[in-house]
Amino acid sequence: MRIGAHVDPGDPLAEAAARNAEAVQFFLSDPQGWKAPAPRADADALRSSDVAVYIHAPYIVNVATLNNRIRIPSRKLLLTHARAAAEIGARGLIVHGGHVGDGDDLAVGVDNWRKTFAYAEKEGGLPLPVLIENTAGGERAMARRFDDLARLWDAIGEFGAGFCLDTCHAHAGGEELLGIVDRVKAITGRIDLIHANDSKDPFDSGRDRHDNFGNGKIDPDLVVAVIRAAGAPVIVETPGGAQGQAADIALLRDRAGS
Repeated sequence: MRIGAHVDPGDPLAEAAARNAEAVQFFLSDPQGWKAPAPRADADALRSSDVAVYIHAPYIVNVATLNNRIRIPSRKLLLTHARAAAEIGARGLIVHGGHVGDGDDLAVGVDNWRKTFAYAEKEGGLPLPVLIENTAGGERAMARRFDDLARLWDAIGEFGAGFCLDTCHAHAGGEELLGIVDRVKAITGRIDLIHANDSKDPFDSGRDRHDNFGNGKIDPDLVVAVIRAAGAPVIVETPGGAQGQAADIALLRDRAGS
């Protein structure tokens, strides 16, 4: 079991060393912008490193929306990031499930996700797994409530979509962590990555605010139980820079027996 952290993209391998991390996650471009990733000078080093690399797609990506001005460039940007991530040897590209607007039909958002994978296949295919992440807020979200997630997976499972389970998002989104791995696998058949985060806010708050373990509202032992049950690589996205994340990694590694 690899445990690592979301880090600054400047020198991910140095950031991994500073945290005693076995995996890193980072952005390839502005997470709030539409700009395509630039080639990285450290691509060879990242590909050959023992550190597992994961890339997070920009937050702005929303392939579910009915808004053409967002959905169409989101599809293109997702594929562009998938190709750039594969170029540096990443093991997966994480993307939020997205949402539709108030009053819009969730079924259309589901079909827009299906069309996204069909578009990628038409353009030559995805060169690495796309890991859809559960989200914390919004009543029109595609991957907050697991009954909605099940409808999404019925439409896209055939394309080989992967899943990233975020513990803060689940807690804030109103999904109990106890037994969550079995519930997710009953829907998706897989968990490819865990985002292990405490939450600053109460259960079902809908607020996406991460915290360090022991400081927030989630019992750290519940997160450890999720990690053990999933058996997937782990990324912490907690505050405190290298020191705070190193402490969180050490806690998880000690309690999970990694």
